Amino acid sequence: MSELVVEQVTKSFGDEQVLADVSFSVKHGEFVSLLGPSGSGKSTLFHLIGGMYRPDAGTFYLDGNDITGERGAISYTPQSPALFPWRTILENVVLGAEIQGKPDYKKARAMLEKAGLAGYEDAYPHQLSGGMRQRVAFVRALLSPQDFICLDEPFSALDEFTRLEMQKWLLNIWEENRQSILFVTHNIEEALYLSDRVIVLSNKPAAIKKEFTLPFERPRDQELLLSEEFLQWKKAIYKELQVVNHA
Repeated sequence: MSELVVEQVTKSFGDEQVLADVSFSVKHGEFVSLLGPSGSGKSTLFHLIGGMYRPDAGTFYLDGNDITGERGAISYTPQSPALFPWRTILENVVLGAEIQGKPDYKKARAMLEKAGLAGYEDAYPHQLSGGMRQRVAFVRALLSPQDFICLDEPFSALDEFTRLEMQKWLLNIWEENRQSILFVTHNIEEALYLSDRVIVLSNKPAAIKKEFTLPFERPRDQELLLSEEFLQWKKAIYKELQVVNHA
């Protein structure tokens, strides 16, 4: 398990400032969600953590090591599953480990079975539904040698029922592994249901507006979504986002 520290990160593209002095941390085995308006810089932050861009100022630390601008330090799953169409499902999920020279096919088959994908190991991505492809992408992230995972709105393209099923599946798998996760979403309920903490970003240039530490025990049941306590937390975060959107 890994700990990420984001320290005073600023980023601009040309004359447009996207991030302004952003600082937060994700502890070992913690599930943290980022919420913010569309275009507020959440995905840019992920690209910076993953080393695809360098910040104009600030530093990223993973387990105390400076990873600013370094690629391959974290596992990143974008909004679309981004599976290679010419590779089988099994070949797709071992890709990250394969790049490091240590694919574990036995473990990969076991993880696919837990994901409800037994029998699809030799299938190709186009033969799977959207929800199944998303599960493949997440299994790939879990099997990658990096302990820290960034998930960028992985369920945004799914219908509501499939999304709920995927959230439940994600939590079940995560409970077994407890890897550190930073999760981007626009959905307040999703953030509340999945997370230990929710960080609200301001409008562009994005800064940390507010942080919510959630009291819900784990493992979580979907009945939580209907509870009065859950509704009260949803209202509090909704009000904060309203303030952000009208700032």
